[in-house]
Amino acid sequence: MWALPGGFVQMDEGLDDAARRELEEETGLKATQLEQLYTFGRPDRDPRGRVITVVYLVLLPECTHKKVEGRDDAARADRFSVGHLPTLAYDHAEILACALARLDQKRKV
Repeated sequence: MWALPGGFVQMDEGLDDAARRELEEETGLKATQLEQLYTFGRPDRDPRGRVITVVYLVLLPECTHKKVEGRDDAARADRFSVGHLPTLAYDHAEILACALARLDQKRKV
């Protein structure tokens, strides 16, 4: 299944730096501006064990045409239209719904 890019925070880095690093490591994309969106921590959200996820919303310029590429521990990476998403792993559909709701709020302001 497809999953949103992510990973673990290293002992010597902050959350923002970890989010930027993981995005670049797994997709090749660089984020300059990011916003902490929400923290997901339901005990059963990942069958591999207890995982607490701090999610970031990253907006890239529309002119960003750089091809995404799977790197590091991501076997593949790709872009999908929100209207044509594949099945997402774990609770990533819930995470995406939260991000889309935040974007909708921002448009109304």
